[in-house]
Amino acid sequence: MARSIWKGVFLEKAFIKKILNKQKINFVWSRQSVIPAYLIGITILVHNGRFFKKLLVTREKVGFKFGAFIITRTKPKFQLKTKKILKKKN
Repeated sequence: MARSIWKGVFLEKAFIKKILNKQKINFVWSRQSVIPAYLIGITILVHNGRFFKKLLVTREKVGFKFGAFIITRTKPKFQLKTKKILKKKN
């Protein structure tokens, strides 16, 4: 179910405090916060669960959530069995 229109977009309280105090916004922990329009052209660090990844905000990304552009899963690294067999024979 979508968020009610009368509530507006979701922004975390800590994020709003930085905006009101006119602090520089470097990083965001809240992946569910919506990207506001005044961040266009700024590179922000978004937390993916382990570390921060860079996200350049463009016009096309405004209105989406921060977490939609940052991957949290890592790809598994598979090793070929032939290399292991060759090493054991030598």
